Parts: sequence; C-alpha cells; structure tokens
Amino acid sequence: MQIEVGSVVSGKVKTITGFGAFIDIEGGGVGLVHISEISEGYVNDVNEILTVGQEVKAKVVSVTPEGKVNLSMKKVSPGANGQGEKKNSDSKSGSQSRSGRPPQVWQGPKKTNTGEKQSFEDMMAKFKQVSDEKKSDLKRYDSKRGSVGYSRRGQNR
Repeated sequence: MQIEVGSVVSGKVKTITGFGAFIDIEGGGVGLVHISEISEGYVNDVNEILTVGQEVKAKVVSVTPEGKVNLSMKKVSPGANGQGEKKNSDSKSGSQSRSGRPPQVWQGPKKTNTGEKQSFEDMMAKFKQVSDEKKSDLKRYDSKRGSVGYSRRGQNR
C-alpha cells in the first residue's frame, strides 16, 4: 500500500516509547506519532493517552526517502477545527499558546479608568513603579529569612 502525505490512516498502537508511539498502519507499514503530535494539550507521559493494541486514526505528516512515516493524531482530532487541520494562527479568537492562554500581543495604548489613552511613557512609568514595589517586597522577605546573599568559601560576613 502506498502511503501518501495528507491521508488519514488507521492502525493499532504497536509500541510506546518516551518520545511517542509506533503505529501498525492498516494495509502495511509502521508509522511514528511523536509525543508532541498525540494531543492538543501537553502530554507528559504517552501511557496516559495511549495503550498498546489501541485503535487510532492519524494523519500522515511526512514520509522520508528511507520510508519512515511520521503521523499526527492531533490533526485528525475532532477539536482540531472539524476537518483535522490546526486552527488558523491569524484568527484573533482561537489562537492559543501551549499553556492554554491566548498569546500576549501588543494592543496599543491602554485606556485609563477615566477613558483616556495612556502614552508609552505613562505605561513604562507604571511598569517601573510596580517592578520597584516587587523588588522591595523581595528584599523585605529576604531580610526576614536572614539571607545576606552569597559569600565566598572560607570568608565570613
């Protein structure tokens, strides 16, 4: 059977490793689903998602000249935009980072409580103020712990 890039194949999990799972593809052949291609979310352990002998569907991502088949299960999952494709990263509503939070993108000057826009300098001054407050809190915490910093070996402070 000729395996084509972009086709969806079915198979059974043959072997599970720390970096992914090998799939026996129906019709012949073996493909690898890398741990990053198993699920949309973070996968710490492949065994939490897959078991040996489990039936799976995967999309063929690439086939090397040596015949190695790379597969992706997350590109055929129902949560991947319905057609097995990743969501368009250009869309403002659906794009999210691995942490599940939307990416932080500069949105221009923010409005104050009174409704007027802040300049970059005002925002920078506010950032500096908050940063200085956090640094003083850390110093206060370190002094309560009795921390005096690092000393060289053999020298007492």
